[in-house]
Amino acid sequence: MIKNGFFLLLFLFCSCNYFKPEQKPESIARVGKNYLYKSDIATLVPAGTSKEDSILIVKNFINRWATQKLLIEAAERNLSDKKKKEYSDLIKQYKVDLYTKAYIEEIVKNTVDTLVSNEELKKYYEQNKENFKTNGTLVRLRFINLDRSNPRFETIKNKFFDYNKKDKKFWDTYVLQFKNFALNDTVWVDMSQIYAKLPVINPDNRDEIIQPGKRAQIQSNDDVYLIKVTNVIDKNQIAPFEYIKPTLKEVILNKRKLELIKKFEKEITDDAIKNKDYEIYQ
Repeated sequence: MIKNGFFLLLFLFCSCNYFKPEQKPESIARVGKNYLYKSDIATLVPAGTSKEDSILIVKNFINRWATQKLLIEAAERNLSDKKKKEYSDLIKQYKVDLYTKAYIEEIVKNTVDTLVSNEELKKYYEQNKENFKTNGTLVRLRFINLDRSNPRFETIKNKFFDYNKKDKKFWDTYVLQFKNFALNDTVWVDMSQIYAKLPVINPDNRDEIIQPGKRAQIQSNDDVYLIKVTNVIDKNQIAPFEYIKPTLKEVILNKRKLELIKKFEKEITDDAIKNKDYEIYQ
């Protein structure tokens, strides 16, 4: 009887080991029938990572992988067939959307003409400028922030307010002495940038200073700000061409892309009909 019992235990032990999934070569973890292999984590740890951090990164990755596998298995067991079909349909549609989007983007990238001439930009601007209104105040100005004790202060001040491009050599010599400056007054900037660059201007005094043609000398402790406002465009006015030029280019390119996509979709459908690959049955 004891002998028979021993063989029964041995059989059960062997059976348990027999039915237990074996570790597959190069595998490092298993959840059900799913295996995680060394190749799956080959590029996981960045070069130069310490041994302790490497172990932690790998351990966390394995735990996340196992948790996800266990959750998906539990979901597949416990979700209703109706719910699973609903999600399967969504997954199929997502795959279709993902593939077609990637394919169309590749076609567009290799086909669309990205060169937009200045003439085309100006033409589009003139035809649509009512659609391009400013969101805030735009300003063109130049300024200098320098120490009031600068020995050439008066000369710099006079040169600044009577600015002449011919004085380039003069400005190249003295700009290194300025704490901050912007001498190009042909560029439109948003009022928020003015506040950031010129702390002596704020919402309380902006209407007094930010006026077309305004000259201002503002003392701030030992600093002096010399400011010359060239032009101002208020909120909700037509934005100047140069300011929205980058936006115009993006608009034109997007328009080209949409036209190309529409043309491509029509051509691929027409070809399928012509080649009898696409039929609608009555």
